Amino acid sequence: MTELRAARGTVLAASPDLPDSSFSHSAIVMCEHSKEGAFGLVFNRPAGLALRQLFPEHPLLASSEHTVYWGGPVGMDSVQFLHRAPELIQGGEELASGVHLGGDFEQAALLIHDDPLRATSCVRVFVGYSGWGDGQLEEELSSGSWLPAVLDPSLLFGEGEESTWRAVIRSINGLDSLSHQPPDSSWN
Repeated sequence: MTELRAARGTVLAASPDLPDSSFSHSAIVMCEHSKEGAFGLVFNRPAGLALRQLFPEHPLLASSEHTVYWGGPVGMDSVQFLHRAPELIQGGEELASGVHLGGDFEQAALLIHDDPLRATSCVRVFVGYSGWGDGQLEEELSSGSWLPAVLDPSLLFGEGEESTWRAVIRSINGLDSLSHQPPDSSWN
């Protein structure tokens, strides 16, 4: 049953008292969860980078101010993207609710270059990812570190670190009061 709670295409919101400060008030979209482990992308933490900084030689992205997000602490030399424009970006895998993982990167670059305003609301680029080894995520779910939620594409592609996490928490039945807790309960 635990595996279904963190299935591909769901969201994990960090519990307000998650002891790992790297993930405090994080929201993660799950991209894969199997017996071998799991991986997902933190979608509410800008990395403080623009695409032009990652791809200074790319003909379409060298001047792009498109925000890059921190997907997690693993594979910081990797870039991934999510989108909801399958009519323009072919080859991605649908996670859920019209949200796709990956696809033709050059088509994504063209969309970002030609229509930056639209790209802001339908393409999210990540450096790094979040990963769990065999059984690790199940253990963290059992301890209450992560709270599973349904993926809402408007939150996934919305703005705001803290407000996104709070909105995900509010979307979970019976947990609305947790959305008001600070990252450290001693702040109360």
